Amino acid sequence: MIARNLPKYCSWNTDRHGKRRVRFRKGFYSTYLAGIPYAEDFMQRYHVALDGDAQQLQEFKDARVGPGTIDEVIVNFYRSTDFAKLKASTKKVRRNMLERFREQHGKKRVALLTPAHIKAILGDMAERPGAANSLLKALRVLLRHAVDMGLLRDNPARNVRKFAVNSEGFHSWTDDDLAAFEARHERGSKARLAVSLLLYTGQRRSDVVRMGWQHINGELLSVVQDKTGVVLRVPMHPRLVATIENMPRNNLTFLLTDAGAPFSAAGFGNWFRDRCNEAGLPHCSAHGLRKACATRLANAGCTTEQIKAVTGHKTLSEVARYTKAADQERNAKQALANLLRSESEQPCPTYPPRLDKNGK
Repeated sequence: MIARNLPKYCSWNTDRHGKRRVRFRKGFYSTYLAGIPYAEDFMQRYHVALDGDAQQLQEFKDARVGPGTIDEVIVNFYRSTDFAKLKASTKKVRRNMLERFREQHGKKRVALLTPAHIKAILGDMAERPGAANSLLKALRVLLRHAVDMGLLRDNPARNVRKFAVNSEGFHSWTDDDLAAFEARHERGSKARLAVSLLLYTGQRRSDVVRMGWQHINGELLSVVQDKTGVVLRVPMHPRLVATIENMPRNNLTFLLTDAGAPFSAAGFGNWFRDRCNEAGLPHCSAHGLRKACATRLANAGCTTEQIKAVTGHKTLSEVARYTKAADQERNAKQALANLLRSESEQPCPTYPPRLDKNGK
């Protein structure tokens, strides 16, 4: 409820850290306003937010940073070539991560930051080792930038160890998962189209939502991966060809929202999550189908380079994450086959006495 002692569209709100803050919300636009209500700096932020200019609000926030602070390093990093060369999707994730870190530690002097401090910060995230490792990766880049700025002599995050992550990551879809999904969603539905595009191309959801007839030449699918910029020309699986052959040719993308517009990557992920839940598959995801594609290729005996040619992965270690289980199972089966073949071989018969020239 809007408090009477605050400007219009403002209310008191307790954030996830238990801190009471003023939240501005107008339509779909929402942000927190720092400062004391009705103070000069607070009202400047309020009027910027009232105009709905998120970029201007961020620039106003960036302009009020203290020299030598983590605030200054982060703002300077946003303006650097290291940040500019990142993909838009990576920038968004990195910025959200750094802004959360900035809320807690932005006013602190970066020169006083030690490896022990970083270990303590990550230690508070021990229950979320994947998120802790992502933050550590971001801090290594950020503090390397602080070294370049001359605010640090050495990068305190460089030798901090990552958490051991026992999770296998996204669940790779099994044949039973696919059967359950197909039983819930009928042939020709948008859900079945989405599964075919994800499974038979092996691409990320950010690439699948952009696919349309303009990317197809005969039975080749041309993809410029959104995350990496890698250019791929991949032969299409016959089942995918059969799925899209009757698709309309007057849209730029195969997948459309209910309003007839292309999906965003995040919007598609949320929509597909609902379709999985409807099929009783809460453990399945869009990215799990990319993993399933790589696993199927590994099970078929494809080399690592062949799998990379389909999925667009750059390094062997990335492919190994997807194919580890497949390689283990295939190698174990091959080992057993070799053993059985060896056991089935009959020992060579001894020569008859008439051929024994030495009389032995």
